Amino acid sequence: MTTPIDRTRLLQWLEDFSLDLLAAALILAIGVWLSRRLSQGLERVLKRIGADSTVSGFLRYLSYAALLVITMVIALQKLGVPAASLLAVLGAAGLAIALAMKDSLSNIAAGIMLIVLRPFREGDTVQVAGQEGTIEQIRVFQTRLRTADHRVVVLPNSSITTAPIINFTAYPRRRMEVLVNIDYRDDLRLAQEVLLAAATGVPEVLDDPAPSVSIGRLAETGIEVTLFAWAKTYELGSARTALVMAVRDRMDAANLAHGAGPRDVRVYHHDADGTPASKIIRPNP
Repeated sequence: MTTPIDRTRLLQWLEDFSLDLLAAALILAIGVWLSRRLSQGLERVLKRIGADSTVSGFLRYLSYAALLVITMVIALQKLGVPAASLLAVLGAAGLAIALAMKDSLSNIAAGIMLIVLRPFREGDTVQVAGQEGTIEQIRVFQTRLRTADHRVVVLPNSSITTAPIINFTAYPRRRMEVLVNIDYRDDLRLAQEVLLAAATGVPEVLDDPAPSVSIGRLAETGIEVTLFAWAKTYELGSARTALVMAVRDRMDAANLAHGAGPRDVRVYHHDADGTPASKIIRPNP
């Protein structure tokens, strides 16, 4: 049977626990609100000082998660949970989670590498893990890629860091190459002048570096000549199209043969007198 003293102690404990629970809930609510505001403020400060949007976004989420953990620890301490016991439980739980989510942790580590090393940024056109497109977002676990036909490809970060990365927009300028075959009977020096004139006549082609012509190998179909020209990265597609059209128009105007050209193939019958097969085989009437 409960004595009046025990009942008083029970009521006092319930009253104290209720106050502690209310205080813990208040600490948790204020901590969540404060964590969100501080993380958002950190992101704004980083953007003002010129930090990359990917880095600022990652640090925002990281600081928000760290502040939430601190808030939960303070709230549980208010309820009477010892800090040493709480840290031991968190350490054991962290170890168990790390073993169970080793693949996810590898994605997190790869995401941190992508954010710190920055082989590409949001808006860059890249080829990664066999996929080509524009980077939309770099997350802690995954990276979103938008293809040229507006499909969304979501790649795990670990698959990106273990594969070659080709960044097409890392530099403001890109070089174009136009390969043509010059007939052996045509004037090679004239062909060089025509190709350079075609490049300088395209508005998208840059003057610095200047266009150049390189003589390649003596191929079966002609002399391989390559025209090199530079353009701004975001104008590369239109510049290449205009350059190819200008090369063909200039070569036609100069009466220079280009392309593989027709081939004369003769088939001989291996007879004693070497008579061509076309004179032996007659089509059916």
